[in-house]
Amino acid sequence: MIEIVTLTLNPAVDLSTAVERVVDTHKLRCDAACRYPGGGGINVARVIQRLDGREANCLALYLAGGSSGSQLEQMLTAERVSSRRLRIAGETRENFSVSERATGREFRFVLPGPQINADEWAGLFAVLDALMPAPRYLVLSGSLPPGLPARAYADLTRYAHLRGTRVVLDTSGPALALALEAGVYLVKPSLGELAALAGKPLADETDWLSAARRLVEEQRAQIVALTLGERGALLVSSEETLRVQALPLAVLSATGAGDSFLAGLLVALRRGDSLRDAARLAQAAASATLLKSGTALCDADEVKRLHAAIRDAA
Repeated sequence: MIEIVTLTLNPAVDLSTAVERVVDTHKLRCDAACRYPGGGGINVARVIQRLDGREANCLALYLAGGSSGSQLEQMLTAERVSSRRLRIAGETRENFSVSERATGREFRFVLPGPQINADEWAGLFAVLDALMPAPRYLVLSGSLPPGLPARAYADLTRYAHLRGTRVVLDTSGPALALALEAGVYLVKPSLGELAALAGKPLADETDWLSAARRLVEEQRAQIVALTLGERGALLVSSEETLRVQALPLAVLSATGAGDSFLAGLLVALRRGDSLRDAARLAQAAASATLLKSGTALCDADEVKRLHAAIRDAA
């Protein structure tokens, strides 16, 4: 039985490299590029597979076309991620990140992605209809590609409600706000995204907590998992408020850390762990991802080690 479906409407092949220093107008000699499967839902599924293995019961659905789409499919197969490619006419995008060795800074270049037409959008719902029984969780993660309206995630959320599926949401801008109006099970905003929803700066933890609680009180989300980078995370539900501190780490790349956090939450919640234990596993997964370059994402053994450190520090 498939319990978790992740949906990536705008995936990418992620290329990462390094250079001594980024300088304008000069030809920059880079290291050999590494390539990884990319996109929010795809990253969530990759980490779930690593943490749960055969018990994951997770399927990654994604729209992909062209030679980049074929490359993406091959990479997911190589990682043994249970996935299904929904073919589109457009060419799947490539994103590019460059680490600057002299400063440790990371530069990320993100392309818009291919146009999605009405038939491709309708075909997605046909695939979801065929999933029997309906999954327990539908993860809507990442940006929307050109051709889809801002309400696309809201439409998918309402569809999921009709099938009794819990929606887990991780996106930004109007797509985030509209989907929350439909009501989701869990939302994972960054501080900037939560501030945009609140319509004002959130200067301190009191403001963070107030804005997160408002989403819960207004029934826009049952659980708010606010990720705070080097300050850890704040989780709010109608029953509890949890604060998880980040571990001091030498960060190689922050790319995919939020996706890894979400995957850790889902792994724990799916198996019935408390929200507190889920938050600790999520923080461990995010922390382990910070130790990897590009979107290599976390290593399961490293997650286990950091999870123990977070429990001991609590």
